[in-house]
Amino acid sequence: MQKTIKIIKNIISTLIIIGLLFVLYKVYKSNNFSEYIRAEYNSGISNFSRDSEVKYLKNDSYKIENTDFNDAMFFKTINVVPNTSYKVSCMIKTKDVINKEENKDAGAHICINETVEKSDNVTGTTDWTKIEFVFNSKNRETVEVGFRLGGNYNDSKGTAWFSNMTIETASADTSNKWNFLCLLFDETKVSIENQGKTQNFDLNLTQSDIYDMKLCINRFKSSMETMSQGKMKVNYDIVEIDKPITTMSYDEENGYYVSPYDIKDVLDKYIKEGKYDHIFIAFRTGDINSKEEIPVNDWIGLGSMEYRNIGFSNIRLPNSNSNYIYKYDERINVFPEEVYVHEFLHTLERNSLEYGYERPELHDYEKYGYRSQNRIGLSQWYEDYMNKNIKSSSKGLVGLPEEIYTKKPTKTSDFKHSKKLDYFEEPQNIIEELNGVYKNILNLFKVMEVRG
Repeated sequence: MQKTIKIIKNIISTLIIIGLLFVLYKVYKSNNFSEYIRAEYNSGISNFSRDSEVKYLKNDSYKIENTDFNDAMFFKTINVVPNTSYKVSCMIKTKDVINKEENKDAGAHICINETVEKSDNVTGTTDWTKIEFVFNSKNRETVEVGFRLGGNYNDSKGTAWFSNMTIETASADTSNKWNFLCLLFDETKVSIENQGKTQNFDLNLTQSDIYDMKLCINRFKSSMETMSQGKMKVNYDIVEIDKPITTMSYDEENGYYVSPYDIKDVLDKYIKEGKYDHIFIAFRTGDINSKEEIPVNDWIGLGSMEYRNIGFSNIRLPNSNSNYIYKYDERINVFPEEVYVHEFLHTLERNSLEYGYERPELHDYEKYGYRSQNRIGLSQWYEDYMNKNIKSSSKGLVGLPEEIYTKKPTKTSDFKHSKKLDYFEEPQNIIEELNGVYKNILNLFKVMEVRG
C-alpha cells in the first residue's frame, strides 16, 4: 500500500513539474524575442510579446502594442559588407494604428535604428501586408535593423504584428549612369496658416514654366556630364502631374516647402518602379499678377532631402514669367539649370559624408575665393567642386571624390540576383530555442532609447 502511495506521489510530482515546465515554457515563448533588443522612447507605454494566435504562418508573430502614442521597436545588430545592397522584408498586420500627427512619416515599418532610413508604413487596421526595405550599407560594417511602431518625428498608437522577417544581399549598382525624374506639378492648391490666419492658394504652372523646366532638365543633363568631366552620365524623364499639391510642410528655416510626405501617393508610384536615383519636383508658390505668394524663406531650390533612400529636391518657380532665373539668354543667363545642379550637388555632398569622405560644404564657396558671376553664376565653383579641384591652404585640392559618382541609392531593381542571409531565421525546434535562451538572458535587462 505504501509503495502504491509513493508511486502516486511520484506521478503527481512529475505531473506538477511537467505542468510547471509547460507554464514556464509558455511564458518563455510569449516573451522570447530571439536575440532582438526591445526598446521604447517613453517607457511603460508599449508592450512586447510573442503571439501564438495571430500569426502569418507557423511561427509565433512578434507583437508591439502601444497603449498610448509612443515610438517602440525591437531590433537586431547584423554584420554588413560596406557599399553593398540589402533588402529586408517582413509581413505586417495592424489593428487601430493611428499617428499623433497627420502627414508625418510613422506607423508600423522596418528601419535602421538611429537613422532616418526606413520602409513605407502600415497604419489603420489591415490584414497581413508584405513590406520591403532596401538600403546600402555605405561605409558601415554593422547596422541595427529594427521593426518599429512609431517614427523618428512622430508617434503611433495601436497594435502591430510582425512575422516572416527575411534579409538578402546583392551587389550594388556601381555604374556612373544616374536616372533622374522631374515631376512638374501643374497646380499648388493649399490652405496654410500665416500670422494666425488661414490663407487659401491656388497657383498653376504656365506653358512658359513647363517649357523652361524641360529646357533646364535637358541642360542639366549636358552640364553634369560636362562639368564632371565625364565622371557621371545622366538619363532623365519629365512627367507632368495634374493631381494638385494639397499640403505643404513648414519649418522656421525654410518656411513652406513640399516634403516627400506631402506628395507621397505620387512618389510611391515611381519609387516602386525601382528605376530612379534622384527626384526633382517643380511647382509654383506665387504669382505676381494675382498677388498671391506662399511664404518661403528666400530659397528657389531646396535639396539634401531624401525619400525611401532616394535624393529629393524642390524646384520653386519664380512669381513672374519675366524672371530669367530659368531662362537661357546669351546676354543675361547662360546657366539657367544652376538650381538643378546646385540641389543635386547637395545630395552628393550628403552622400560623401555618409560614405566617410571629407569634402567642403557646398555653400562655402566664398571661403575658397569663389564669387557668383553675371551670366554664369557659380559654374566654376561647381565644376571644381565636382572634380576635387578646389585649392585649400591646409589640405591641398579638395572637393567631391571621384568614387561618389558610382555610389547610387539602392533600388529594388538591384535584387534580380540576390543571396538570402540567415540573420532572421526562426528556431525550428525546442533544442534550437534553448540554444538562444542564454543570449536572450544577456539582453533581458538592456534598457534602450530610440529616436533616429
